[in-house]
Amino acid sequence: MAYASRFLSRSKQLQGSLVIFQQHNAIPVRAFAKEAARPTFKGDEMLKGVFFDIKNKFQAAVDILRKEKITLDPEDPAAVKQYANVMKTIRQKADMFSESQRIKHDIDTETQDIPDARAYLLKLQEIRTRRGLTDELGAEAMMFEALEKVEKDIKKPLLRSDKKGMDLLVAEFEKGNKKLGIRKEDLPKYEDNLELSMAKAQLDELKSDAVEAMESQKKKEEFQDEEMPDVKSLDIRNFI
Repeated sequence: MAYASRFLSRSKQLQGSLVIFQQHNAIPVRAFAKEAARPTFKGDEMLKGVFFDIKNKFQAAVDILRKEKITLDPEDPAAVKQYANVMKTIRQKADMFSESQRIKHDIDTETQDIPDARAYLLKLQEIRTRRGLTDELGAEAMMFEALEKVEKDIKKPLLRSDKKGMDLLVAEFEKGNKKLGIRKEDLPKYEDNLELSMAKAQLDELKSDAVEAMESQKKKEEFQDEEMPDVKSLDIRNFI
């Protein structure tokens, strides 16, 4: 079970939940017992609800990992796709965000009080960098160029409450997207590619951890005569 916890904690989608689970797991069970002497407060019920919610999500993830085979080969597209599908199933069962949903959530919550378009774009840039995303198409530069053009035309900083000015900006974005070959109907494909790239990165990290663990084990005297197995042959289900 220890390996399962380590494996799950490597997923960015599960990491935060597991930390909370581990923290609450240290609370004595008697704190939630009906016969406890101290009175029950709303905060206690809330904490109890959080505890059981996280515990159930954790268990749902483990149950799926017990059934699905994961091959630690980040260079094999089929293995990456399988891992991405497993993690998608876990997210759905545990009611968790996908990477694209998490990014959208960050944007919605962190930009809601930003009044001007320039600060908004700078915040998008910050979120992209923080999430480790690359701008291979140059879309970010295009958006700032579009903003420069609109602000030059209206002769003032563009506020997000300026509907006419924002319509002009959106029109400029659409022109830029057309030049870059970005189409709205392709957004689901971009989201799938993002999930696959994240899955590949996570699988690569898991492989590195497994190799490091085996090499550390190999240094122990009792294992020096044993041949280290190919990491691709490992079946994680045997360790859960």
